[in-house]
Amino acid sequence: MRSDYATPGDFAKWRSHAETLDTYSLRFIITDCRQAAANLRQVNPVREGYYEDQAFTYADELHRRKL
Repeated sequence: MRSDYATPGDFAKWRSHAETLDTYSLRFIITDCRQAAANLRQVNPVREGYYEDQAFTYADELHRRKL
């Protein structure tokens, strides 16, 4: 059963995955997540937040690398 909320397990999975990606892939995923969040705005704000959390987690990896 999928939760509309991001769980601690989701964050751990995203952080682990982000560490394996190159810059291009990170930027692609961030853009994709932000677009998904925008598409859910006013439709499902909880799921919108899920994708925003995912985008932030991948963006945090870019920031960690100082790129």
